[in-house]
Amino acid sequence: MLQKTNGIVLRSVKYGDSSLITTIFTSQYGTQTYMVQGVRSSKISQNRASFFQPGMLLELVVYHHPNKNMQRIREFQAAHIYSTVQEHVVKNAIVMFSVELLLRLLPEHAPLLTLFDFATGYFITLDKKEVNAVANFPLYFIIECSRLLGYEPHGDYSEQTPHLNLHEGGFTKEAPALNPFVSDEDARMLGLLLQVQDYDGLKAVEINAAIRLRLIDWYIAFLQSHTQHMGNMRSISVLRMILH
Repeated sequence: MLQKTNGIVLRSVKYGDSSLITTIFTSQYGTQTYMVQGVRSSKISQNRASFFQPGMLLELVVYHHPNKNMQRIREFQAAHIYSTVQEHVVKNAIVMFSVELLLRLLPEHAPLLTLFDFATGYFITLDKKEVNAVANFPLYFIIECSRLLGYEPHGDYSEQTPHLNLHEGGFTKEAPALNPFVSDEDARMLGLLLQVQDYDGLKAVEINAAIRLRLIDWYIAFLQSHTQHMGNMRSISVLRMILH
């Protein structure tokens, strides 16, 4: 049955001489795998594989069969044409990290429209913002995705609960006895970030690169302890090099 849906490309691999197999987070059907035929060509005018780079936002017409593991795409076009994301190394690294996070966290075939809308707005905002305003984007993305999927540190940072405890999953009165240890200053900064409600609020949180990366590491470890498929984030090494 032919259906229209929007999508965020998460991964694409070559198949045969001219096709791709692509994983796409769709607004209607959650994460789906699609066969896209005839999009790779040696002729630039006929090569449409660039539409399926990770992070691309697409409008799709698809053949959807609920009982099939692989679907097919009939038509596609860009839902948003990036102006800076693909050309700027910092923004591109943030996109790769964010896409990998979605790929690891999202359950298959589960519609998650609120998360889809947030992720779409996030990529468009990342594209439009000045590069000096996006350093906190990866941390904001991991916090919001976790929250929307039901993984959120319990409690709040306060004088009574100044410690961040991975094993208890939140802010605690007593300092953690086991690694990883997070300084109280790092815990305070995460407490501020957890209160952010929009991108203007995100920009107002002044945080240095070292704390930012430590908090990303903490959040990844937090998710690894609560999900089965998180694994090790390959893109984090690139993010470390560019977030300074």
